[in-house]
Amino acid sequence: MSHANAALTPRQRLRLARLVVDHGWPVSRAAEQFNCSWPTAKRWAERYAAMGQAGMTDRSSCPHRVANRTPQQLVRKVVHLRWKQRLGPVAIGTKLAMPASTVHAVLVRCRLNRLHHVDKRTGEVVRRYEHDRPGAMIHVDVKKLGNIPDGGGWRYVGRRKGYRNRASTPDKPHSSYRNPLIGTSYVHTVIDDHSRVAYAEIHGDETAATAVGVLRRAVSWFAARGVTVERVLSDNGSAYKSHLWRDTCREMNIKAKKTRPYRPQTNGKIERFHRTLADGWAFQRFYATESARRNALPAWLHHYNHPRPHTAIGGQPPITRLTNLPGQYI
Repeated sequence: MSHANAALTPRQRLRLARLVVDHGWPVSRAAEQFNCSWPTAKRWAERYAAMGQAGMTDRSSCPHRVANRTPQQLVRKVVHLRWKQRLGPVAIGTKLAMPASTVHAVLVRCRLNRLHHVDKRTGEVVRRYEHDRPGAMIHVDVKKLGNIPDGGGWRYVGRRKGYRNRASTPDKPHSSYRNPLIGTSYVHTVIDDHSRVAYAEIHGDETAATAVGVLRRAVSWFAARGVTVERVLSDNGSAYKSHLWRDTCREMNIKAKKTRPYRPQTNGKIERFHRTLADGWAFQRFYATESARRNALPAWLHHYNHPRPHTAIGGQPPITRLTNLPGQYI
């Protein structure tokens, strides 16, 4: 390998080789001229004669063939155990009578030393998808949140005071003083698959009639922004399996699709949105009442759609994937 003080850089090697091959200099004289050994001068001359100027560059010192390389059949067993059982190098080595260091080297070579791109439950390679235009598919789901009692919930004021606030909140169904219930908020969420632009409404139930009403208003909301909804993907909740949902989608010329049972990863975009919704809005700060939290949702949705960068679409806000909108870049 050439370095700062090397006698033979690639350019000097070429000059040496040309003197020997093209001008007929003796190898010993060329070696003396360039202050290197006779075998070194002979090697560069022979390489120049065989490969030309391209042969003067450095070559890798790695061997062409590894005698003790792990057999391919054993590699497949390591990969199978990693994918299907999600075992570590030590456990795999114990099963296959291999050193853990060898197993780790195989996993690194197969890019399985980290499992961020492998499904946690099935062991299958994560398959990501994205439709090519806005409206090609929207995802719908419901996020359930416990209502906040007057005075604040236990997350911010502590469990003892939180229970007292529950018990003193008027016009709420209470089950007992020790564990009073104050109802549930159902956040019906809609997100566009291509742009990640989101729409949400808060209701007191998740019935088919409520879900259909949210769908109609969401489709109108997207239509006002130049997006025509073609498909809707939902889970297998009772509202989305109802005849009312099916008939409404047919009436609106929208193809209704369902996720595979017990497979929320298929609807992963909206599941991830629910996590962002909870962190950025529902539990982001202290709310003294439930109405205060509900009133904060529209402002947070605007922040999510407009200025907030989205890592899944190159760090751009979701609204940038919808073109020619009034106030798009506000």
